[in-house]
Amino acid sequence: MSLPSIRNLFAEVPDELREELVERLASSEHVRIERIVSRKHASPEGFWYEEPEHEWVMVLQGAAGLVFEGEAAVLELRVGDSLVIPAHRRHRVAWTENPTIWLAVHYR
Repeated sequence: MSLPSIRNLFAEVPDELREELVERLASSEHVRIERIVSRKHASPEGFWYEEPEHEWVMVLQGAAGLVFEGEAAVLELRVGDSLVIPAHRRHRVAWTENPTIWLAVHYR
């Protein structure tokens, strides 16, 4: 049996991206783990994410601002910050630094 391969989450970050880069790192029936790379990306005006699962996110590099529907304040996430976004809680990305690397875990 061969050794598992090592993946560095800070490696292979594209210099330019039209859209956020979402890469599935691992998954099962009840959980999905992703690396997301943002380069000054933000949600389009009027667009809201509304995921069917809970989502735990952590900023590994960079920074980002999240807005939740019904809230005026922008939550600012810096390196090491994490939060749980409950399933069906509408939110959007207000801004990201260049680059921002997220670790996201989606679960039921």
